Amino acid sequence: MRVATWNVNSIRTRAARVVDWLVREDVDVLGMQEIKCKESQFPFEVFEEAGYDVVLHGLNQWNGVAFASRLPMDDVQRGFANAPGFGKPDDTGALPVEARAIAVTVDGVRLWSLYVPNGRELDNPHYAYKLEWLKTLNDETTAWLAAHPDAPLALMGDFNIAPFDHDVWDRSVFEGRTHVSEPERDAFRAFEASGLIDALRSRGIEGYTYWDYQQLRFPRNEGMRIDFILGSTAFDELVTSAHIDREERKGDGPSDHVPVVVDLALEGDDDDRPMIF
Repeated sequence: MRVATWNVNSIRTRAARVVDWLVREDVDVLGMQEIKCKESQFPFEVFEEAGYDVVLHGLNQWNGVAFASRLPMDDVQRGFANAPGFGKPDDTGALPVEARAIAVTVDGVRLWSLYVPNGRELDNPHYAYKLEWLKTLNDETTAWLAAHPDAPLALMGDFNIAPFDHDVWDRSVFEGRTHVSEPERDAFRAFEASGLIDALRSRGIEGYTYWDYQQLRFPRNEGMRIDFILGSTAFDELVTSAHIDREERKGDGPSDHVPVVVDLALEGDDDDRPMIF
């Protein structure tokens, strides 16, 4: 089973390109982030014509996560328990919970598509929200792993964190900014301390996954590695190959992120695709 994650940066703008990539790369399941639409606005038809079903969690023109799969998706879960909110409180004082997390189970593998809050600036309330969101997600993940120690689980998506200095093209450019601060990196390391494994980095696969549209960042290869697939031990044992599809940052109308892909060897699979490293 080929599984991928991709921050598509507006699915209505890039639906045809995303579906073309799914078919061309023979992807079974894709977790998408930043779809930027409600369910009534999602371009289901182009996916369905290609043989993919879609489930999504989208509330407005911001954020939004989804899965497209040509295999059955079970146990769909939108959001996670105790997730913090952000924004203007309602009449009861509760903060709105954003559409940043969705989970499905495909062929026994539990998959999450996650769009971690950006954080904006270190003194912005969004930064504290980001750290709280990550901690709550890790608490929920730790509890799930304890309850299902032998189950394959993967947290996939745009984490908006560069865990190491070499995950950005020039560390000095990010001094005093989000994505590289120690509290954010500590939050990322907490997932690994809970038992999750970076499916690509553990196999020696390096490379950026994001390049800003401005200042010729992509031609200069001034990028960041902020998109990840973090898997449980049971998930990691299924991984036969993995890669970052840098080519998808090229061409007309690309997302500013590229897909991150893993191949899983599941019981009953008959997969003759070449291993890609």
